[in-house]
This record gives sequence, C-alpha cells and structure tokens, in this order.
Amino acid sequence: MTTTATRQRNMLTIKELCEELQISRSTFYDWRAKQRAPRCIKLPNGDLRIRRTDLDNWLDDREDANH
Repeated sequence: MTTTATRQRNMLTIKELCEELQISRSTFYDWRAKQRAPRCIKLPNGDLRIRRTDLDNWLDDREDANH
C-alpha cells in the first residue's frame, strides 16, 4: 500500500520542477500551454503536481539520440 508520504515524495511541485530543470515558472507555463511540458496532475485546490516517473519519462523522450 502506498502511503501519503511516499506519494508526496514521488510528486514534484511546480517550484521543485523549475528548480530541477533550471527554468523559470513562466517557461514551464509556456511549455504547458503548448502541450510540451511533462504530464501534470491537477489537485482539487488547483495546484499542479508532476509525478517523478512522468518527469523521468518526459526527459528520456527528449534525449538526443546522437549522444
């Protein structure tokens, strides 16, 4: 069974995502508007979260095949 604490560690806030990718919040929202951002979960309060696995998969999909 997954606990709430485990689930929270596996989900990133927008702030955490932006810090990790070294992008601005506005860049994230621009990507999201263009459907280029990692998949997000919208919480009942309107906040967004990104699953760690979704971010990892999103990054893998963008890996340059020449390197």
